[in-house]
Formats: sequence, structure tokens, C-alpha cells
Amino acid sequence: MVFPMHSDVLIIDDEPAIRRLLVGALDRVGLSHIEAASAGEALRLAAGPQAPAVALLDLGLPDRDGLEIVPQLAAMGIAIIVLTARDATEEKVTALDLGADDFVTKPFDSAELLARVRSALRRKAGAIVDPLRREFEGGSIDRAKHAVLIEGTRVALTPREFELLWALSERPGRVMTHTVLLETVWGPAHRGDLDYLRVAIRSLRKKIERDASHPRLVMNEPGIGYRLANLSSQSD
Repeated sequence: MVFPMHSDVLIIDDEPAIRRLLVGALDRVGLSHIEAASAGEALRLAAGPQAPAVALLDLGLPDRDGLEIVPQLAAMGIAIIVLTARDATEEKVTALDLGADDFVTKPFDSAELLARVRSALRRKAGAIVDPLRREFEGGSIDRAKHAVLIEGTRVALTPREFELLWALSERPGRVMTHTVLLETVWGPAHRGDLDYLRVAIRSLRKKIERDASHPRLVMNEPGIGYRLANLSSQSD
């Protein structure tokens, strides 16, 4: 029997120059890749024998808006990193809410891009074995015991703080939008109550950060949401 050869990365961009840049960056670190210049071609490759672990998705595609295929790629279990314009905050939020895992702003730095790709690959490789326990950079959270350890020391959190950290720990390294966090922790009726989230984040940081004024565990993505540090993220 011949087993399919999966690819690490699917590049989805209609600009040949951008694809060449991405191919060069991936080649330098030995990551396998396939390319698509349109949404239709991307979906065909994603469902094929070389199904990728990660997709680098430009949203300005010739046949469809890239946002339209985010849910389809996510449903296939592919981690999606969106390539987006510098000031497109609303576009980033929409992509993340639809199921994208991360984003890189154009013009992007190759080192940052590769760090995001490696982080996404680690998340896929490190699937949670115990659904009630999660680990992140510097700590762990155990839902069954309602326990949080930060650098080996148990930290007492309020129920709301615990639920917020649990939501953030679903996929360390991934941006969680304000809307997703508010709906998950406070419920759909509070999806617009950003002050609730800011106050809770401030309180959580005081308990789990070495220096709450310079957070390294719960990081802010201005105008978008928050990101919990991933395991080994400091080495990227």
C-alpha cells in the first residue's frame, strides 16, 4: 500500500513573487510545501493526498475572497495563518473568528513567519491527550482539580479568571479574539462588553505574571484579542 505524502505547508497566494519568497523561506528550514494561486486550487490541494498541516492564506484571491474558505480549511483540520495588510484589523478579527489560527502582517519578516509556522506545527503535533489538562509556556492548568501551576507554584484564581485562562489555553500561541473570549467566558449576551475582559485580564496578569506591567504569558494583540504564550515560544 502506498500512503499519501502529506505536506507541511500549503501556500495560497496569487502573486508569484510572494509565493517565491515563501517557498525560499520554507526551503531554508526544510519544510515541505505545495502552492495554490486561487481559492479553488487551494481547496482541491487541501483535500488531496498531499493535505497540508498548515496553510499560509492570502485573502486577496482572484476567484473568491480568502475569508470564504477559512471555515472549509479549518474543518479539514488545517491550521491557518492569514497573510494580511498592515492596517486590516477588522479583516484579522473576522478571519480569526471564522477559524484562522494566526496572522502575519504584510510586509512580513521571514523569521517571524517561520516562528508562526513552527508554532502551528507544534500545536498540531502536540494534540491534548488529557482533555482536562493543558500546558503553556511557564505553566499548566488542570480543570478536574481546578488547579493552576505557574513555574511550579500553585496560583489561586477566581472562577472567572480560571475560565478565562482555560479559554486562552485551548491553543497556546493562537490569538483569541475579544468576541470569542467574551462569548466563551461571559456568554453571548456579553460579546460587546470589552471592559469586562480588560478588567479580568488585568487581574489574571497580576496573579500569573512575574511583572504584570510587562506581561510575557498573556499578550495583547491591539484591537484584536489576546494570546497565551506557547510552549517553547521564547525560542522562536
